[in-house]
Amino acid sequence: MRVLVTGGLGFIGSNLVDILIDKGYDVVILDNLSSGIISNRNKKAKLVISDVREIFNSPITGKFDVIYHLAAEARIQPSYKKPLKWLQSNVDGTSTICEFARSQGAKLINAGSSSCYGGKYMNPYTFSKKIGEEICEMYSKVFQTSTVTARFFNVYGPRNPLIGEFTPIIAKFEQQYKNSQPLTIVGDGSQRRDFTHVYDICEGLYALSKNSWKGEIFNLGTGKNYSILEVAEMFGGEKKFLPKRPGESQETLADISETTKKTGWKPKYNLENYIKEKK
Repeated sequence: MRVLVTGGLGFIGSNLVDILIDKGYDVVILDNLSSGIISNRNKKAKLVISDVREIFNSPITGKFDVIYHLAAEARIQPSYKKPLKWLQSNVDGTSTICEFARSQGAKLINAGSSSCYGGKYMNPYTFSKKIGEEICEMYSKVFQTSTVTARFFNVYGPRNPLIGEFTPIIAKFEQQYKNSQPLTIVGDGSQRRDFTHVYDICEGLYALSKNSWKGEIFNLGTGKNYSILEVAEMFGGEKKFLPKRPGESQETLADISETTKKTGWKPKYNLENYIKEKK
């Protein structure tokens, strides 16, 4: 089996590449290095440095059985400042990779976002991801390309990016706890999130690749959520509260019943145990 992972030097993509290599797959990474990190590269995978929107002009050759599309502009808050950048990357990028999958006769596994449950118009990021889902469904309905979207719920774990103000909450708390700094909480901390380990996400993506699909959407989460305050208490220490940010849902909670029913996938990792090991 030969597979392509777009965004394969990023947080989730690089972990997925490692797992696929371990399973014996021939893996090609496509990454434009806008957020991917060279040190994340598994050297057993071939690396092509190019933007997904330029894939037809890239040096990629040969046929692929499966394409995992993880390349995207991520995160809500930065998308307010440069909405056009998010739309161009996530809408045009997904359109291009769908067309590439169609030309290859390959299965496409698309990375979605749980933020879509808050409504398409919550923010530019969410809008771009929802349109990406609809593009995938269109390619399945019109061109019979096998596409499926996995909606991720608040991913944490190895290689979680440290990007200052917008660092994901678990990685941020890890860093602040390690440095004996106050844990910064946005809003009152009552927001609840379903935190999912990156290894579970990767195994979920792999499980979805085993079947053919027609644009369906599946959740990859744990089915249990925690408030931000509860997570802060797991780490312990001083807390610092910051103003609430726009465009963010009050609660996320994955219903994974259909994912388990259709693929057999179940999450294995527990947030509380992860934090205990980090302390």
